[in-house]
Amino acid sequence: MLSAKSLFQEILDDDESFALFCSIAASGESQGGWENARIAALVPESERALAPKITRHGADEDKHGRIFRALMKKRGLESVPVPPDTDYTMLLERHGIGLAHEKLKSDDPLTVQDIVTYLSHSRVTEQRASEQMELLRRHFADHPDVGRAVKMISNDEDNHLAYCHEELLRFAHAGHGRAIQRTLRECALAEIRIYRDVSLAVMDHMGRILGWPRAKSAVLAAGIHAVYAYERSAGWRRMVSLEMPQRRDALGEPATTAPEFA
Repeated sequence: MLSAKSLFQEILDDDESFALFCSIAASGESQGGWENARIAALVPESERALAPKITRHGADEDKHGRIFRALMKKRGLESVPVPPDTDYTMLLERHGIGLAHEKLKSDDPLTVQDIVTYLSHSRVTEQRASEQMELLRRHFADHPDVGRAVKMISNDEDNHLAYCHEELLRFAHAGHGRAIQRTLRECALAEIRIYRDVSLAVMDHMGRILGWPRAKSAVLAAGIHAVYAYERSAGWRRMVSLEMPQRRDALGEPATTAPEFA
């Protein structure tokens, strides 16, 4: 019987598929770390108080990248090239979600609207990250190899999501509510489409590595399309709502260091 747990267990048990999974994850996290570091450096003067939290966000993402690379090292594996069709972070940027890398590579200060765009983008993508890590945490929190990493990353992603809610509500109260809702909706609708495409690509690569029969691959693809259909019709709304989180000032402290996994 196919389930999220059995599927990930199959990927985890094979060295080649595990290396691909960790390489994809590490690449995305490292890219997120760079983006947040650049945003923190370019924050407009009126929002300089936000810079330490953005820096903390980026430091967490960098830490997650190191954790995934450490998990590979523990098994004697090396990072592998990330197939372009599985590069979630770069595909989002290519489709205009978030701040363009050309803008982040310059030394010109960002605007307040840029920060609203960044936070809106992050609110959508951190919803996805939080849900994915919660799923892994539910099934693999006690796993001897990946359990500690899953719990740490899941907690960080929950913090990131709480931070986005709190800061976006602050900007909404300052008069940016309409811009926030418009940007959230645009980001959410684009993200669910890109997530579908990336999920199909990842499953295709994993299927070739693990030798899945066509019937199994077809069932998995149908499931991905079904999730997209639900998210396109109604599920996207969970990505655009805003409420004050129970975790207040979730990124108010310095980032914790990555533990040793080797």
